[in-house]
Amino acid sequence: MRLQYHLEAGGAEERERSKAWMIHFLTQASSLEESLALKKIQVVYFSSLSRQLEFEATSMTVIPLFHLAYLLIILFAIVSCYRCDCVRNKMWVAVFGVISVALAVVSGFGLMLYIGVPFVLIVANSPFLILGVGVDDMFIMISAWQKTSFTDSISERMSDVYSKVAVSITITTVTNVLAFYTGIMTSFRSVQYFCIYTGTTLLFCYFYSITCFGACMALDGKREVVCLCWLKKPETPDQKCSSLKKSCCLPCNSLQDKYTADIHPMNLFFRDCFGPFLISTKSKIFVVLLYVSYIISSVYGCFQVQEGLDRRTLASDDSYITPYFNVEEDHFSTYGPSVMVIVTEALDYWDKNARQKLEKCLADFENSEYVDKNLTEFWLQEYVKYMENLHQDINDKTAFLSNIPTFLMDFPLFAYDINITSSQEIICSRAFFQTMGISSSTDKKLMLLQFRDTAEKCEVPLMVYNPAFIYFDQYSAIVENTVRSVVVASAAMLVVSLLLIPHPLCSLWVTFATTPVIVGVTGFMAFWNVNLDSISMINLVICIGFSFDFSAHISYAFVSSSEPSVDRKAIEALYLLGYPVLQSAVSTIIGVCVLSAANAYIFRTFFKIMFLVMVFGAAHGLIFIPVFLTFF
Repeated sequence: MRLQYHLEAGGAEERERSKAWMIHFLTQASSLEESLALKKIQVVYFSSLSRQLEFEATSMTVIPLFHLAYLLIILFAIVSCYRCDCVRNKMWVAVFGVISVALAVVSGFGLMLYIGVPFVLIVANSPFLILGVGVDDMFIMISAWQKTSFTDSISERMSDVYSKVAVSITITTVTNVLAFYTGIMTSFRSVQYFCIYTGTTLLFCYFYSITCFGACMALDGKREVVCLCWLKKPETPDQKCSSLKKSCCLPCNSLQDKYTADIHPMNLFFRDCFGPFLISTKSKIFVVLLYVSYIISSVYGCFQVQEGLDRRTLASDDSYITPYFNVEEDHFSTYGPSVMVIVTEALDYWDKNARQKLEKCLADFENSEYVDKNLTEFWLQEYVKYMENLHQDINDKTAFLSNIPTFLMDFPLFAYDINITSSQEIICSRAFFQTMGISSSTDKKLMLLQFRDTAEKCEVPLMVYNPAFIYFDQYSAIVENTVRSVVVASAAMLVVSLLLIPHPLCSLWVTFATTPVIVGVTGFMAFWNVNLDSISMINLVICIGFSFDFSAHISYAFVSSSEPSVDRKAIEALYLLGYPVLQSAVSTIIGVCVLSAANAYIFRTFFKIMFLVMVFGAAHGLIFIPVFLTFF
């Protein structure tokens, strides 16, 4: 059995009173649920205020997860940049790099809040993403710094670092920011706000990386020089090293040779093991077969993706909203929402021609397969019968208007369906149609489109509305908005790559690499039970930028290489940027992995898709793109 209570919400005072009633109702219903559960009676409840309250509660649950993500990123940065070498060790530089990202988050969010950009629940995902992505530039800059020579001055080494990585970092930043800002074109406000927050914060990350973090590296370079001088300084006349200096794991007599050619072990792995293995003939054949399998699986998955956001996923898993929607679906799914059809302008209802036009439109609604015509509620139909019983002329304006007050007293149900002014003019009125047979997302979309089409064709100005339409709209708009955002963002990627990557064919390959990553993420969404909705749409826009990042870094290093053969170019590209790309992917996965423990669908979905983006993006950057560049 279902009970429904309709509250008054006319003026500000009534709205406040209704809000207070609902808050009290939720408290009482919670107590009732617990007491009746002992008697094996299930009680579920919901109010129009529930979603907002549950949203606020859900957003608070991710704050501890952000602290955990921040700690994990710092630990990963320290471990990946640590060296058993007091000179080359970049532990504190890595820590400052993570702090720099945190400052960018504060700056970006502070600016957006200051200028009044609304903060919606979905924006709470952004810091996790930025935390993982923001350290990418740090890893690339540290990798380039460690390939410089100690014999050069600090300014020369900084110049060498920036000449190698600044363009690459700029390309990826511009493409990421453009990918997010193209998301502003969507018709979903939550997506727009997320893209504005994240795109702006990534700009701050870029500026902080090339200024604050660069200055930190320069200061650490001075520390390296001082530390090296201390290691070279003899303790005794026989040039022997002290036990403290020996603990630095360095033979004092080979310091100069070591520091003029120091290479990180992971860079050596990509140069001496992974690169030669990848460009061998057998490996290339295997990579091509693997790529074909990946594309076939992804395309198949794309046809299995479900559209639309399930209302049950908008709150935490243990919310009282979830069992309410479960019961509604199990026992009350035959009938859908009661749709309001509004006559939006003043109409001469007493005029027979005007009334016939309106009745024809309402008949069109009732003839829909999604409407139960026996449950239509329209005040005018009842009023015509009322006037006939009184033997009044329904076509007489004076009689029509003078009898409305007594009609509303006898039929108070319709009191809120007529907006009549003090001058006795009906400026607006409404009818209700009971929908049915719309349990599937396809039926909801078709019903919505059919109702709006019927309203548009009517000679009388009509509008259809129900609060559930905010969800039904996703079914009709999500695919179009997603495709448009992906196409526009990809076009922006192509323009940027043509301008900044010094080889047109390479630019095309980098842009092309975004397509299979998007297809792969979309396809594997279906295998991981993720629907195509506004949340996953955000991630697909992100997908464009990140899939471009990994491919752009490797491709730029490939075309910039001075090696004579394409195979050697691929190996050098992996040697220079393979490890930073791997660090970037892992750091981002670590940044969002804590969301897998979240108690809400929104955050878990963000983790799932970002995981797919990072895995497929890194696979293209480290495996597929190097091999395909050697072919073409």
